[in-house]
Amino acid sequence: MKVLVINTGSSSLKYQLFDMKAGKVLAKGLCDRIGLGHSFVKQSNDNGNNFQKEMDLKDHHDAIKEVIQMLTDEEYGVIQNMSEITSVGHRVVHGGEKFYESALINDEVLNTIKESIDLAPLHNGPNLIGIQACKKLLPDVPMVAVFDTAFHQTMPKRSYIYALPYSLYEEKGIRRYGFHGTSHKYVSERAAILLNKPYDTLKIVTCHLGNGSSICAVRNGIAIDTSMGYTPLDGVPMGTRCGSIDPAIVTGLIEHDNYDAAMLNDLLNKQSGVFGISGISSDFRDLDEASKKGNERAELALEVFSYSVKKYIGSYAAAMGGIDALVFTAGIGENNSAIRKSILDGLEFLGIEVDEEKNNLRGKELDISKPGARVRTLVIPTNEELAIAKETVKILKK
Repeated sequence: MKVLVINTGSSSLKYQLFDMKAGKVLAKGLCDRIGLGHSFVKQSNDNGNNFQKEMDLKDHHDAIKEVIQMLTDEEYGVIQNMSEITSVGHRVVHGGEKFYESALINDEVLNTIKESIDLAPLHNGPNLIGIQACKKLLPDVPMVAVFDTAFHQTMPKRSYIYALPYSLYEEKGIRRYGFHGTSHKYVSERAAILLNKPYDTLKIVTCHLGNGSSICAVRNGIAIDTSMGYTPLDGVPMGTRCGSIDPAIVTGLIEHDNYDAAMLNDLLNKQSGVFGISGISSDFRDLDEASKKGNERAELALEVFSYSVKKYIGSYAAAMGGIDALVFTAGIGENNSAIRKSILDGLEFLGIEVDEEKNNLRGKELDISKPGARVRTLVIPTNEELAIAKETVKILKK
């Protein structure tokens, strides 16, 4: 069984082709700068045959067409023709309240994705375009939508209801949804395997830390709380997103500084976070370098980020009545040992004790705890594409 996984962004399209029977990735690639000019595509194959080329990609239909061409190319391809692909799994950011799990794509699913565009305007629109392009070019291939929000649908009402008039939830669906669910699910399940303990007996806090970051509390195999909210803007400060702030800041900017919705959206989503604090960059590697050179605002940005993550870990341990494992994943979580150390310092009272030498390793699946630590601290590289492929197979078997 060969599964093509598609992850569509506003101007990009990432993909991987899995041979599920052999348990390997046949090819993975990226179509970038779609519709922006100077577009390019690149692909790496399991046989080491890699290439990159520039070409004009006017839209996502062009990108999907090029993916098919690359996968079946006589020189660079990995399959003879597209009939070898048994299914396509699509990452979809927002599924609203309707989907507790992935779903076979039909008209009802497409309508729900469309209805949820307002909840995730930067993501669901491109996700829908990618699905429609695939359906046009591969009309007979079954497709599955894997929702970032689905894993968090197990949260109890006390975790997702905002203290606003209840009618806003009933009429407009304003509530906490949570994101990065595919990643949180994958690494929490993987943690149980590494610990050799039943997934449904563990209390796990997972930290997906990247340019976008979220924390999740997983108790007995289900998500009970998460830091991102109605949109991916809530929670910890991120690369350019502000995270949780006092709502009166927003109303004050409207009242006293004549901000409109577009200005606020740009401010909170693109000009804030560690970029806003540092004034330098949203890239934590740049901030690390600047901090080492004595830049106080870069150092402050890193401290604010680490402190916020630390608070979520503590609060989720309290919410679950304890913690058995703490997991770091995604670009920062997997590779930035200094950030991990800053987050972990002071959490010894929870039973979290880390071996400094192990913590200095990057990008490897590893238990970085000290021997005998009551709580196991794990670094687990996320693999959302593999998780999507597995979900696709699971839904099709149903």
